[in-house]
Amino acid sequence: MRHRWRLVVAALGLTLLPAGCGSAPARAGGPGAARPRSHSPSPTASPSPSVQARLVRSTALPGGGDGPSGSLRTTGTAAVALTFDDGPSPVWTPKVLALLKRHHLHATFCLIGEQVKEYPKLVARIIAGGHTLCNHSWDHDEFMSQRSTKYIRSELTRTDRAIRKAAPGATVRYYRQPGGNWSKRIVRVSHQLGMAPLGWSVDPSDWKRPPTSSIIANVKSNTGHGSIVLMHDGGGDRSHTYAALRTLLPYLSRRYDLIRL
Repeated sequence: MRHRWRLVVAALGLTLLPAGCGSAPARAGGPGAARPRSHSPSPTASPSPSVQARLVRSTALPGGGDGPSGSLRTTGTAAVALTFDDGPSPVWTPKVLALLKRHHLHATFCLIGEQVKEYPKLVARIIAGGHTLCNHSWDHDEFMSQRSTKYIRSELTRTDRAIRKAAPGATVRYYRQPGGNWSKRIVRVSHQLGMAPLGWSVDPSDWKRPPTSSIIANVKSNTGHGSIVLMHDGGGDRSHTYAALRTLLPYLSRRYDLIRL
């Protein structure tokens, strides 16, 4: 695993966080096959006492966050938000959607433009389920903080166009930078395009495919009021994530308000 070290380049206003980066094998031809995605470790919130669980359909996040370069890493309320990255996947996204529906829950799905282009009908299914859409770049470029404003804008607008082609009139309220490698330039462009920069506070690193028990333990121990939980429905084999969700969804819904953003 390679490591990227924090760089502060005042002239460019760039901020890079340490991030694990899995190697990226070529895509296989089978459905749902994709290269692994990596994400930066995140500060975690302390667990809080239980609250009566009820479904909150939406919440407004503050305009400026306390994450890297002003990105958002908490909900701004006592509620907890579940977010899923790197889809849509023809294998795992429908399974996650069905599981959320079974528990009467909603979440936020951060979509890769390439995947949207390949599986457009899944975007409509996500919207039909009452979930929120988030732009996650066209091709999961983790080094976008080193790119020009023109390049960043192109990545984000290309993905937005693909989403709206798949689901005309769709609202895309958030942008999540792959790997959590934010810069002030990325945050500025996302705001200009009408998207709040969405980070996270709980990261079980499920993209590495740890044991299901590890994913469950990580989320349980690190989730508290206001947490934004990062998990994956795309980018590879998500069987461990799906298995963990079967335990985590009822567990979390008994203790927190679970919301879509």
